[in-house]
Amino acid sequence: MGPLLTDITVNGEVIPAAAIAAEAQMHAAPKGKPGLAWRAAGRALAVRALLLQEARRRGLAPLPVTDGGLAETEDEALVRQLLDLAVKPNAADEAKARAAYDADPARWRAPTLYEAAHILFPCRPDDTEGRAQARARAEAALAELARAPRNFDTLARDLSACASRDAGGRLGQIATGDTVPEFEDALNALAEGEIAATPIATRYGYHIIRLDARAEGAILPYETVAPRIREMLAKAAWATAAREFVAALAARAAVSGIDLKAA
Repeated sequence: MGPLLTDITVNGEVIPAAAIAAEAQMHAAPKGKPGLAWRAAGRALAVRALLLQEARRRGLAPLPVTDGGLAETEDEALVRQLLDLAVKPNAADEAKARAAYDADPARWRAPTLYEAAHILFPCRPDDTEGRAQARARAEAALAELARAPRNFDTLARDLSACASRDAGGRLGQIATGDTVPEFEDALNALAEGEIAATPIATRYGYHIIRLDARAEGAILPYETVAPRIREMLAKAAWATAAREFVAALAARAAVSGIDLKAA
């Protein structure tokens, strides 16, 4: 880890290692590989420096806006103003939108409906010991359910930290997007009436999940989803154009301590 903790220089502007280490706390990395978070943080700060330098080179004056009660900083305003000025993505025409739909119509479904039940063993995402204890409790409950699946209702009432315990863990009817992705992925992997074979980890803790019923959403006609497809294509085009703009800045910049071209 030692060699990673070096300053980064962008066109003569120094980004101290301490600033990179602080930024790295905001970037996820696999356990035992903190260098990945450090490199992600270094790239983020180097790109930010490039954008601010370009904004100032163009003579932009910061005009912060407030959104939802949160005001931009002057640096955030400069970056936004620069990107608004410099990034000009190609508009998504009707043919591209139709082609995106025809390539995978099943992607554009009405929400799938589920009837499910769960038993929640809570723990914080950053509590290693607490997560181990919660998982052990969930595994013990699963072992009991393997012997007597009909005890789900009783176990939910006795053990679950969710308000649904009063209904035996039943969540009622939920739809695609109503739960966190890990929970929904587990539901999609289960057959009706099946209990997940292992505890399911989410930001809330560990869950024992039972799927009671599933109703797949119907494929929606193109006319219904066309606005969503055009919005998706517009966002993708903007992201591509923004990456190309940043790559062009990086290509003519003097950068040391991080490889922006590889990123």
